[in-house]
Amino acid sequence: MTPKERAEKSAEALWANDQASAWLGISIKNVDEGQAQVTLHVQPHHTNGLGICHGGITFALADSAFAFACSSRNQATVAQHNTITYLAPADLGDTLTASAKEVSLRGKNGIYDISVTNQTGTVIAEFRGCSRAVRGPLFEE
Repeated sequence: MTPKERAEKSAEALWANDQASAWLGISIKNVDEGQAQVTLHVQPHHTNGLGICHGGITFALADSAFAFACSSRNQATVAQHNTITYLAPADLGDTLTASAKEVSLRGKNGIYDISVTNQTGTVIAEFRGCSRAVRGPLFEE
């Protein structure tokens, strides 16, 4: 199995039980070893009292990309801690893409950077996630 095939199968295994991402309207665009892209179309129920995308929705989108990237080697992995910096608002009707890339992987610990952009390429937020492998594989190889 190639690393990309493993990443895709890992994403399928995670997605099968990921009720939160599906409920939010997140879609997987691409996965590879240590990388993932997910998208979300900002709908009225994603907006806050100011009429812009709620920061928690942006965080959840980035967190989902982080999850698929850090679990791409068929290893159950969770977040140790995450931070986000919001750089621009996302508006109703925007299509957001969260692109995750592995920065470091040492043993059970990983660091991932995730950029959230809108359909014009404007960076909405930058997210850094630190992961920890917690148990066995997501699927039998």
